[in-house]
Amino acid sequence: MVIKNNIITVKKPPLFSFAECLWFLDRNYDDCAHTVKQDAVWKALQLGEENYLLKIYEKDKTIKIEVVVGPASAKSKKLIESFVVEWFDLNNNLEPFYKALRKDKQLSYMYKDFYGLRLMGITDLFESLCWCIIGQQINLSFAYKLKRRLVERFGIKLEYEGSLFYIFPDFKALAQASAEELKAMQFSSAKAAYLINTAQAFSDGLLSKSILQSLPDEESRHKLLTSFRGIGTWTANYVLMKTIRDPNSIPHGDAGLLKALINHDIIEDKKDTQKIKLFFERYKNMESYIVIYLWRSLAIH
Repeated sequence: MVIKNNIITVKKPPLFSFAECLWFLDRNYDDCAHTVKQDAVWKALQLGEENYLLKIYEKDKTIKIEVVVGPASAKSKKLIESFVVEWFDLNNNLEPFYKALRKDKQLSYMYKDFYGLRLMGITDLFESLCWCIIGQQINLSFAYKLKRRLVERFGIKLEYEGSLFYIFPDFKALAQASAEELKAMQFSSAKAAYLINTAQAFSDGLLSKSILQSLPDEESRHKLLTSFRGIGTWTANYVLMKTIRDPNSIPHGDAGLLKALINHDIIEDKKDTQKIKLFFERYKNMESYIVIYLWRSLAIH
C-alpha cells in the first residue's frame, strides 16, 4: 500500500480485471449499496465509529482508493485498504482455478471472456443475511426496491456534491424496528419477522462474523446459520460464499445456477443432482468461483 494525501494506492494482483468487477457492480439494478459512474465505484461505509465515502478506480495499472469523506489517518487508511481488498477478493490466488478452467472443454471460453472477474463479496455478515432474506421468492428488481426502502429508512445517509450515498443499517437500528413499519414498505409479514429476528440475534451476541469464522468447518457454520428462522440452506450457502468466503460453498438450487448448467449442457434436468455433483468435483475447493463465472455467463447466454 502507498498513501499520498487522501489517496491509497493498491497494487493489482495477477488475474485481475477492474473492468469485469465493475461490470458486476453495475448490472442495471438500482443498488443503493454503491454507485458506479465514470469508470469508478463510489462506496459509503462505516468503519468503527467513522463514516466514509470512497471513490475506487483504476489508474496506471493500480487500484486507487480516494477517501472523499471521512478522516484520512494512517490507521483509517489501513482499515479502508483491508475493506477494499476483502470486497474485491484481491488476496485470492486464482491460478489453480484458471488452470482448471482452461482444461474444461465446456467452459474454457470463460478464461478469456470473463478474465479477471473476482468474487465480489458482501463484507458485512448482517447486510449479507438481510439481502438474502429480502430476495427470497421475489425477482431481483423488486428485491432491490425493497432494499432501497429499508436502507433509506434505517441506514446512514452521506451527501457529497449534491449526490446521496447510503450505508446499510446496522443490526441495532433494525432490532428496534417494528414489523408494521416493514410491512408498510411492502415486506411480507414473514420477511419482516425474519429481518427483525436476525437483527435481534446479532444484538444478543448469538451471531456475528467472528463467531462464524471461529467455527472449525463449513458444516458447523452452515448448521449455526440455519438454526435461525428465515435462514435456509440457500441463504446459508450464499452467505458462506460471499461473506465468509468458504471456497467450497455452492448455493444449491439457485435458479440462475441451474439455468447456466443447462445452458452449457452440463445437465439436462434441474433435478439431476448426480451430474451436478460430478461437475463440481472438477472444481474442488474452487466451487464458489465457478458458481460466480456460471452466473456471469447468464449475461451472454
